[in-house]
Amino acid sequence: MKIISCVLFMLTCLSQIGVIAQNTITLSGKITDQHGTPLSLVTIAVENTTSGTYTDDNGRYSLKVSPGKCTLVVSLIGYQTVKSTSNIQQNKTLNFTLEESAVTLNSVEVYGKTQTQKVKEGVFSVNALDIKPIVNSLNNLNDLVNRTTGIKVREEGGVGSDFDLSINGLSGNSIRYFLDGMPLDTKGSGVSLANLPVNIIDRIEIYKGVVPASLGTDALGGAINIITKQEKKNYLDVSYGIGSFHTHKADLNAQFVEPKTGLIIRPTVGVNYSKNDYRMKDVQMRDESGDNFIYGNPKRFHDDYFSLLGQIEVGVANKSWADAFFVSASYSKTDKELQTGAVQTKVYGMAERNSDAWNISAHYQKRNFILKNMQLNTALSHTWDHSLTVDTTYRKYYWDGGYIDGQRNEIMGKERSMRHYKRPLTVVRANLDYKLNNHHNFNLNYHLSRTGNDRYDDLDTTFEPSNDVVSKHILGFSYNQSLLEGKMENVFFIKDYINHPNIRQTDQPSVTGSEAVQGSTTKNYLGYGVGLRYTVAEALAVKVSYEHSVRLPIARELLGNGTNIYANVALKPENSDNFNAGLFGTWHPGTGHTFYYEASGFFRKVDNYIQSEVAEKEGTMKYTNVPAVHIKGVEGEVRYDWQGKLQLASNVSYQDARDQQKYKNGGKPSATYDNRVPNRPWLFGSAEAYYTFRNVALPESKLRLGCTYQWIHWYYLLWEAYGATEGKARIPAQHICNADITYSWKRGRYNIALECTNFLDKTAYDNYKLQKPGRAFFAKFRLFIN
Repeated sequence: MKIISCVLFMLTCLSQIGVIAQNTITLSGKITDQHGTPLSLVTIAVENTTSGTYTDDNGRYSLKVSPGKCTLVVSLIGYQTVKSTSNIQQNKTLNFTLEESAVTLNSVEVYGKTQTQKVKEGVFSVNALDIKPIVNSLNNLNDLVNRTTGIKVREEGGVGSDFDLSINGLSGNSIRYFLDGMPLDTKGSGVSLANLPVNIIDRIEIYKGVVPASLGTDALGGAINIITKQEKKNYLDVSYGIGSFHTHKADLNAQFVEPKTGLIIRPTVGVNYSKNDYRMKDVQMRDESGDNFIYGNPKRFHDDYFSLLGQIEVGVANKSWADAFFVSASYSKTDKELQTGAVQTKVYGMAERNSDAWNISAHYQKRNFILKNMQLNTALSHTWDHSLTVDTTYRKYYWDGGYIDGQRNEIMGKERSMRHYKRPLTVVRANLDYKLNNHHNFNLNYHLSRTGNDRYDDLDTTFEPSNDVVSKHILGFSYNQSLLEGKMENVFFIKDYINHPNIRQTDQPSVTGSEAVQGSTTKNYLGYGVGLRYTVAEALAVKVSYEHSVRLPIARELLGNGTNIYANVALKPENSDNFNAGLFGTWHPGTGHTFYYEASGFFRKVDNYIQSEVAEKEGTMKYTNVPAVHIKGVEGEVRYDWQGKLQLASNVSYQDARDQQKYKNGGKPSATYDNRVPNRPWLFGSAEAYYTFRNVALPESKLRLGCTYQWIHWYYLLWEAYGATEGKARIPAQHICNADITYSWKRGRYNIALECTNFLDKTAYDNYKLQKPGRAFFAKFRLFIN
């Protein structure tokens, strides 16, 4: 700790030598068309520099420049470019009016960058996804995230099914999820990427391996931060979709601003329902007599899913005492029939899992807090989360829908059970950011998470109730440098992880380890890292990053989930050394043509790696530690845009995860040493193409056609060292094609989208060879009024 602090102090002192803070002034204003309508995404740039920005949805911009004479270039495709030269010595307001151009612009130079592009070009390895251009056709975030470089989302079935998301080979609970910097779990354990309303989202940031200290998390493999819309105007955004397998989806997001008091009210509602009655392909079932087994294509018969998320947020913005202060209350509910266990051969017909959660939270943000250029961002949240697993039937079901009576329940193979899990969650987050000058910035972050685990059973008298608690404190400090007129950016950070579990459960000690781990313990672990980025030119930049990260086991891993996951209270925290290195750049070969590329490599050295172990016979699983796993890989992405009309993109990812345990606990050599970790895709890629036609049939309309393709190389289901080569179970290669068409008119007020997923109707497998739906159709209508 002392050594790292000294290093940071020395770097701070050295960086000051030869670096003189430059005074800057602010230009701001509004850009409209000839009719006074605000224009968004207009580029405002200082000629012959890389300094620039875009207008927001209200046509407003803010740009920092050096004092003196400068020429502003204001441009937007379809409008005549404006150049204005001024000698500016103090903050100034400059408004512009753009005239429509009757011909295509001969030259449009894009200097400014969107927030999404700025994040991608930062020091960390990160995917940044802009939701606005595709919100009309997007049904859930999993579909979008699954097409990005280095990411694989593996769903266990249809709508509402459990899924496993991996980033650069690390998956499951190694990945943390955030909503505006707060853990997504605060909305309830039933809320995920799959059912979060897409209408509320502005962009998604996916950090790979190295996670900023400002997020205040103990993620090992990466983190996903979902940024919601922060509009400053009244609007109503509502959508409804209907699709195959009796699927329905409805979202509402709105904002109302009371002009006299400035009170802001934001209601949000998201509803999802599906019967998920798609056909299984080539599964074992009984014939009509019930006496013989055959292979057929039956429909799923017990997989209904319903989810609801409702939230109301009330607050104010831009006040003297607060830049933003909001309080919110939310309720989420999930009802899910369970069709299979952890493996497809385990069929359920009556078991179900229900959950509901209430949340209250408050968020406060203030610039110039105590000191000028110091910003405070703090939040407090408490969630009452309750889940119930009903497993009361003594039956064994088959894929034909029939069953035979038995003497054990479906999931756990024991007594009838109505298992309750109450997991109250309290989260406190405080972030203090201080900008010393244009070259040096400091950030201090504190995160507290406390999860309870009150478990009991209404029917199973053999079950021993308990009330466990898992708490963690995470402190993070980072120092940011911006040198050489922004060409070089450096970040140095340090994290302290404090783990404080209080284990009280004692049942099934041979399985859960509860006999060896009891009572309250406190341990702390140290993490640290660095990120560097240097821009040679717009077409070439390099960046490297490293983090020694620690991930503390979460409640699901330590304490089970009440259905098919056993507790393992003896789990140890994971730790990993994560390295990233990459090249990226943007190239403009001609008018209207833009290429973006990125290529990177990574290495993960993981100790005490937490992975799931599946018992195929029982269809259950639990999480265990693997002594060591090494993951290395490379990935690349290329994107092309022509005048905002044609977009092409392609990416490929190679991830090689190997078991590094040479000897078992008894000292015998391990047969799986240096084997690739099974049941995990290691080579995959995707491609997409979109074209937009304007003013089709109606004025101010857009017609967008799109097609996406995803490919996954085959991989082994179990360790490759086990069994003969010809008899090994493996998940075959997959080729999935999707197509969509979106039509918008009245400047995006009315929107309709039609989508066909897996239109070739290929058999799609995923986590542990669980089948996903075949060909499916979905139609969505969206109304946006502002």
